[in-house]
Amino acid sequence: MAALGAALAWLLAVASKRLHVYEDPRIEEVESLLPKSNCGACGTAGCRNFAEELVAGHTEPARCTVNSSDMNEYIASVLGVDMGDVEKRVARLACAGGRHVARMRAHYAGLGSCRAATTVAGGGKACDWGCLGLGDCESVCDFNAISMNQYGLPVVDPSKCTACGDCVEICPKGLFSLEPVSRKLWVACKNHADGDTAALQCEVSCTACGKCVADAAPGLMRLNNNLAAIDYSKNALATSDVIARCPTGAIVWMDSGRATRGVAAKKIVRISALPVASEV
Repeated sequence: MAALGAALAWLLAVASKRLHVYEDPRIEEVESLLPKSNCGACGTAGCRNFAEELVAGHTEPARCTVNSSDMNEYIASVLGVDMGDVEKRVARLACAGGRHVARMRAHYAGLGSCRAATTVAGGGKACDWGCLGLGDCESVCDFNAISMNQYGLPVVDPSKCTACGDCVEICPKGLFSLEPVSRKLWVACKNHADGDTAALQCEVSCTACGKCVADAAPGLMRLNNNLAAIDYSKNALATSDVIARCPTGAIVWMDSGRATRGVAAKKIVRISALPVASEV
């Protein structure tokens, strides 16, 4: 038994040396400098994978949008590389139809979740594309970057948003997308109904009137299935003048996370929720 034990120990020692896989010690050091959020905003499966990619020279420290700029600079100095220049992205919501401007066709009284409500006749909102306002996106955000306002709409704080994409994945209506902050012209609507129907469903919906398309630089905007659309390959041509004549304020200009509506947009002074259609 003693001889067998010694033989097995020798085999294990040999196997350990033969099968040993070298790992760069800098990986552990770099990982310790990362936020451990494992959010995936950098494009990898987690902070460990990101550290491995950094050490291998396959990515740049700036791609970690959770870390501070100073920490990313320090990681770059540790590795002897440039920090990189990655434009900040933030989550944007393609809906402005809070309960004070968007109508409900039925009262939903089920589980307080947008995903659950969607399975019950779409959630009860007259606009099939509209935000249901039950806060799944707020709950899933680990960085407290999303809060629900008094009208039941998510509000994104760009200073806290890391573009991790959790809100994009959880929204059953597909209303969130991750956008570079340089994209200031924004269509705050996703309703593809015809203009008259859209206007009846929501006071701030896009009615496909075409005024923004006419006022925009050639090729910057178009109407696609009853909804204004922006060609961001021509983003350099976008100006705030495009939103001026939008009658509902569905086309907005985003600056520092705040949406500005055009001067022709109907002023909304109502605070209380619109009645459910069956109560009208």
